[in-house]
Amino acid sequence: MEPARRHRPPLATVLTRTGEAPLRRARNSAVYWAATGLTRGHRLIRRAGFLAVAGDERAGLRILIQEPALGAEEAAEIAALTRAARGRVNVEDPFSATDLRHLGLRSWQMPVMLRRPGAVATPAIEIIRVRDEHGLRAAERTVIAGFDLTRFEPYRPGELFPAPLLDQPGVDVFLALVDGVPAGACVTVVAGDVGSHYWVATPPAYRSRGVGRAVMLGSLAALAQLPVTLTASRLGRPLYESLGFTATTMATWWASPDPGGRGG
Repeated sequence: MEPARRHRPPLATVLTRTGEAPLRRARNSAVYWAATGLTRGHRLIRRAGFLAVAGDERAGLRILIQEPALGAEEAAEIAALTRAARGRVNVEDPFSATDLRHLGLRSWQMPVMLRRPGAVATPAIEIIRVRDEHGLRAAERTVIAGFDLTRFEPYRPGELFPAPLLDQPGVDVFLALVDGVPAGACVTVVAGDVGSHYWVATPPAYRSRGVGRAVMLGSLAALAQLPVTLTASRLGRPLYESLGFTATTMATWWASPDPGGRGG
């Protein structure tokens, strides 16, 4: 049984204070990666302070820190999982409170951003919510190209986005089309009255053409009445700020030094 957590007020209330955004991002990320791990058939390790999804050599190990302070046993378990990982290791710490340098991981920081509820403009490019296998495969290829996920090459359909992912509660996949051709994609997750974005991707051939803005607007339309979080790259931050997102704190990401593309 997990230890009791301190009482927290309703999400709609706490997210008026930007200091709660990292915690809610952590919780939402856990929902997304648990859904992904389950639909891939990977092993899930749930603890009070972290969630780990242990995959194969190509998917690797994903660890999501859930609390700003980990116990000694949890820290030791993360170390053991990292050393035993079958492939790339990615650790997301939205609190920047856990030091993993002793595990030989490289690190970088990205801002956790929050958008409060509010209307959004209509995208200038066609955006569809993916409903079927054909659309999911198009989104999957788009994300692999946009994030340069070389560890998922050669391409195996359904490896990044298994078909059952579309049936997971709160999970939606969006696809941008330019002249009928897939040009951008993203995933959104609604959990606990908070929305979050993942895998916001535009392949190189379609960058600087408004595709990223369009896919964000199209996906935000369904989340307009919710607070929304995301973790932004350096290049993506100006776009998100123009859409009403505000940086709240810096998240630290840790990864094994071997190549294979960025995380989502």
